[in-house]
Amino acid sequence: MTGTQAVAAIERWHGPENTLGLTPIRTLLHALGDPQKELKFVHVAGSNGKGSTCAMLSSVLQYAGYRVGLFTSPYIQDFRERIQIGGQWIPNDELAAITDEVLPLAQAIPGIRQFALITAIAMVYFRRQSCDIVVLEVGMGGIVDATNAIDTPEVAVITNIGLEHTAILGRTVEAIAEKKAGIIKPGGRAVCYDGDPAVTEVIRRRCEQVNAALRCADNGALTLLHQDMTGQTFSYRGKTYTLPLFGTHQLRNAAAALETVALLRDRGWDIPVSAVVGGLAAVRWPARFEVLCRQPLFILDGGHNPQCAQSLADTLASYLNGEKVCCIMGVMDDKNIAAMIDAVAPQTARFYCAAPRSERALPAERLAAHIRARGLPATVCTDASDAIRQALQSGCPVVAFGSLYLAGEIRTVFPTLCKAFQRKRCLAARRTLSPQQRQEKSNAVCRRLSRLPEVQRAQVILSYAATEDEVTLTALHQVLQKSGKTIAYPVTLPGHRMEARAPLTDADWISGAFGIPVPDPQRSLRIAPEEINLVLVPCVGFDDPCHRLGHGGGYYDRYLAQCSNAVPIAAAFEAQHLDEVMTDARDIPMTMVVTEKRIYREK
Repeated sequence: MTGTQAVAAIERWHGPENTLGLTPIRTLLHALGDPQKELKFVHVAGSNGKGSTCAMLSSVLQYAGYRVGLFTSPYIQDFRERIQIGGQWIPNDELAAITDEVLPLAQAIPGIRQFALITAIAMVYFRRQSCDIVVLEVGMGGIVDATNAIDTPEVAVITNIGLEHTAILGRTVEAIAEKKAGIIKPGGRAVCYDGDPAVTEVIRRRCEQVNAALRCADNGALTLLHQDMTGQTFSYRGKTYTLPLFGTHQLRNAAAALETVALLRDRGWDIPVSAVVGGLAAVRWPARFEVLCRQPLFILDGGHNPQCAQSLADTLASYLNGEKVCCIMGVMDDKNIAAMIDAVAPQTARFYCAAPRSERALPAERLAAHIRARGLPATVCTDASDAIRQALQSGCPVVAFGSLYLAGEIRTVFPTLCKAFQRKRCLAARRTLSPQQRQEKSNAVCRRLSRLPEVQRAQVILSYAATEDEVTLTALHQVLQKSGKTIAYPVTLPGHRMEARAPLTDADWISGAFGIPVPDPQRSLRIAPEEINLVLVPCVGFDDPCHRLGHGGGYYDRYLAQCSNAVPIAAAFEAQHLDEVMTDARDIPMTMVVTEKRIYREK
């Protein structure tokens, strides 16, 4: 079995939907040697914010030097996100091996649901990997959730409670809170989010019944000090922290996390202040008011109920100062769609409707009808990619929300679509320059480059050729050749390969990709990548940290990675500057970017 086959087998598993109770999962765990009894846990339940709180606690504990397991649900893009250690997803081979072990046992036990199966796999993995502590997110409810098969955790955490899954959990927040509070066990410790007083009273009563110590977060001790599109700085109980998550609700989640850290310290866990500060500053949690790009501004939020939609609306109001947004929206058919629309409608110029890839998805046409019935403009889109393309053309900030399924689709396709959009914008900006302006500015860039110590020291230089719209480095090439330096140029070969070639004479050129002249491979000298001291790269766009936007093929970046001894420098017009370049894993930042006006250096 491969990792992919394991995921398919798990997702095909359909246990009885009406089976509640812990007997099946306890039976399965016992058959596996009770791995949960060899682990310590922070157990987190709640309607909203439990995933973010788990991410904060996991990050803080990692910064404190512990080997931390993290179990969350659902996933955004890859099933393996649900089971992590130290921020790394469970490897495919481990997932396959453990699934092979667990599946036959689960098949022999009546009443095992899919979530219980996944919980058992996670427990086996965390035990095998000798985790010091596991941050364990409840799936649904609490008292009969499969994760509640554990013994008394180090701390049980109850985050914000709202109306959700009312047919199963109850039709009042108090009834739902009773189910969630079932994770608080005799003699344990608990943390309560500072929310509805009626909910707090339910949790307090549970703690009294089982003789558990309780700490409540205090929103009155929270002070927002600064916020921008990189995150927010706040103080809590007199100490200052930075959090790269957005919105007042995330500060309240952080307060719950900080109270949890205090209780863990009481239990003997060594968590210095530096680990708390560093862990909160480094936390990442996808699809929770996640800024995928700042230019154009594109925000992704997996919120899929009215409470989440209201938090999204409140955060937008806080950060955008009344500026209207365009919303990409996709929802499941069983949601309170009207309340979700109404929450964000006052800040929305237009809705772009796309059905998530799920059998339970509301068709885009029906969602658009709901929106239009409220007198709001709505466009029906074929899928997430179509919605992104259309929304980016609107000129407004874009916010995508309504479903974690939709969030996963958008996170997958957005980088490529955003790069294409940025590339088009930069090309349009450059083409406002006349041919004479481009030549004058190119000459100015060449003069700046020629004075750089990195250029003067280099003996073997790879210079990427420019299209007609990019900075032309011809004047620099002439200066460098006169000083005796070797200049090579990239040549794309069959099979998506690239070589650096130095022409033997001025006549040894042919027409290459994009109509750009390149050395004739038959009449030029091949230069090994490790011989190259300097790489000069005309680019399509760039940002302050010296990330560069290329033409999209990726060949240059793959070759640049081989030039282990080279300093990469980009050349660009100032008109190509972006607030942020969309990057992916293969993109290599430049050491600097030189324009006709200034030199940007890598940060």
